[in-house]
Amino acid sequence: MPFVPAAVPGSTPPAYLAPAVREHDGPGRSAHAEDGRKRRLEYPPAPEPLPFPVVDNHTHLDFRDGEVNVAPGDALDAAEAVGVEAVVQVGCDVPSSRWAVRAAEEDARVLAAVAIHPNDAARAGERGTLDEELAVIGELASHPRVRAIGETGLDYFRTGEGGRAAQHRSFRAHLGIAARHGLAVQIHDRDAHEDVIRILDEERFEGTVVFHCYSGDAAMAGLAAERGWYLSFGGTATFKNNDELRAALALTPRERLLVETDAPFLTAAPYRGRPNAPYLVPLAVRAVATLRGEELGAFCVALRENTARVYGDFEA
Repeated sequence: MPFVPAAVPGSTPPAYLAPAVREHDGPGRSAHAEDGRKRRLEYPPAPEPLPFPVVDNHTHLDFRDGEVNVAPGDALDAAEAVGVEAVVQVGCDVPSSRWAVRAAEEDARVLAAVAIHPNDAARAGERGTLDEELAVIGELASHPRVRAIGETGLDYFRTGEGGRAAQHRSFRAHLGIAARHGLAVQIHDRDAHEDVIRILDEERFEGTVVFHCYSGDAAMAGLAAERGWYLSFGGTATFKNNDELRAALALTPRERLLVETDAPFLTAAPYRGRPNAPYLVPLAVRAVATLRGEELGAFCVALRENTARVYGDFEA
């Protein structure tokens, strides 16, 4: 059975969920799950604070979800109140990548990752704008608050055969940008494990690799450990029938682990399907620590050290 974190008795949603919060521009999320069922749009209660601060390795503050639109600063305040001291704001296209850079300029609790998501790369290929968009990502990569290229990679779940050539070209271009700027790569890999690894090998990428929202099996986790790649886990580690992922988690060296929300998506159990936000990182951290048999405080310290190795100093 998967580990299901218990809600804190008497806890309430963060104060930032009051109706008067400021709206911000950004894409929205559907009120329905992939199976068509209507989602609950209430934010889950605030979890118990962590004993030592950690970082949300992958989030999308520009995505709107829930019954209210949450201002980024309020979301960061709520996260900080439960021991999530900072986030890596991740771009999926040119507008969201520019948004990530602006957010990182305005708040020291934010670092930026910029990229064209593989599904967006396929669409850009159809429009004939992929090279132009990649050029913008290359320019943004020189910003001092940009510490990763991502999320890039391959997605064979949402994009069919016709879009794969553009995804491959985009992924290779992103690896080149990361190599030129000495940045980590945050990889989106959905149903494309073999080709992701093949392209990393063919491009001879020697920089830091992070598999965001890791979805591979234990064998791939073993390969990642041999290569020194980082694996980032989140709410999916708590999902029912995800035993293969939990086996991979058990094999991952502590020094190569990261934890994320991928907010507003993939909220950890017992709140799966409800809006996600960085303040809910403690749910994933506690779940991962329990599944691995780790003492929570020491595990939080290790996560923070891993984050610093990948992304550097948030204050710089």
